[in-house]
Amino acid sequence: MSHIFTPLTLPNGQTIPNRLCKAAMEENMAEAGQVPGTALVNLYQQWADGGVGIILTGNVMVSPTAMTGPGGVYLGAGTLAQGDNKRRFETWAKAGKSGGAKLYMQISHPGRQIYATQGTEPVSASATKVTMEGPAEKMFETARALSGDEIRGIIKRFADTAHAAEMCGFDGVQIHAAHGYLLAQFLSPLTNLREDEWGGPLENRAKLLLEIVREIRARVEPGFGVAVKLNSADFQKGGYDIGDAKQVVEWLNGEDVDFVEISGGSYESAAMMGMSDDGRAQSTIDREMYFIDFAKDIAASAQMPLMVTGGVTKRKTAEEALADGQVAMIGIARAMGYNPNIPNDWKAGKNLHVPLPVVKWKNPLFKGLANMAMTKMNLYRMGDGHAPKKSPSPLFSTMRQQVKNSAQTKRYKKWLETRVS
Repeated sequence: MSHIFTPLTLPNGQTIPNRLCKAAMEENMAEAGQVPGTALVNLYQQWADGGVGIILTGNVMVSPTAMTGPGGVYLGAGTLAQGDNKRRFETWAKAGKSGGAKLYMQISHPGRQIYATQGTEPVSASATKVTMEGPAEKMFETARALSGDEIRGIIKRFADTAHAAEMCGFDGVQIHAAHGYLLAQFLSPLTNLREDEWGGPLENRAKLLLEIVREIRARVEPGFGVAVKLNSADFQKGGYDIGDAKQVVEWLNGEDVDFVEISGGSYESAAMMGMSDDGRAQSTIDREMYFIDFAKDIAASAQMPLMVTGGVTKRKTAEEALADGQVAMIGIARAMGYNPNIPNDWKAGKNLHVPLPVVKWKNPLFKGLANMAMTKMNLYRMGDGHAPKKSPSPLFSTMRQQVKNSAQTKRYKKWLETRVS
């Protein structure tokens, strides 16, 4: 019997019908007011119809002034009381769950990874800046170090968002502590230079994540899922590494976490964009799953199910990763933007490989941005009710994304000026 299509019961009692997860991607498809609308509902309906076992939403922001992009979704303590917002989030949840999948809302704070064009102040564990080469250096500004009171306010924001997600029918939340976002900034000794209770040894650097997990657990029902996305490493010398990840997972063992997703990288390292200059062995790259070796190393420390995400396009790859039982679920992101029907196809023995277009540009940053823009182009098509393209134009996709970002930024700034809470 296929390992892929064996059900999985999570610690909270929820049963996932199969081991394939639509992993989170940053859709940036919110409507005016930073809320879900028709496009997101259509997109998630396609993924639900595709037969996936669990769906993770693109990251939903816990703070209105801290967005990964100007088209992101925001859900705060007062959001559901405004207009028809509660109906909008409920409709989104209903679409995502309509095919039998469990739907988890990924909740996040980008910290210092806020585009300068958005006009809001970046904050972080310490006063640091995202370091990038060439013109990209101007994309981000130096962050301000958070005060202790602000940190505790952010803990409450995560819990408020989780509670609101539960009220709207989501099955759980995933706390985003990877990809260089705020919680990863606290975990890394390169970005957390604090000398108080939130910095220094790993135990202190992990405190924010653990406190968020505990606060959410105190606010939601026992059957509501709480998951965590962690970097296996940030692939930077002297930074957060595999040993740190194993220790954090050991601490999470005692916190009623339902599963941990293993990923890696940040804007400062190519792993986040699917590149290969992060120190991984060529054999690992060749067999697609970027972080499988790290995940299996971490598995010895984990008492909860582990999910690994990164580069899966073949059924054979997923089967091999699940075979020894160390990894419980496979996250698929980009490929689901090119074929939302992967689970049903693989179950029927069709389209066992989803080829992804290759961008041949030399600059690794622009290459990564083009990869993301091409995927987003397909997400927009699916949101409009169309089928995705097999090979969108990298140049056209990137140019269209820039135009869209500009329009969304203007709309976002206007919303910030007029929002109620």
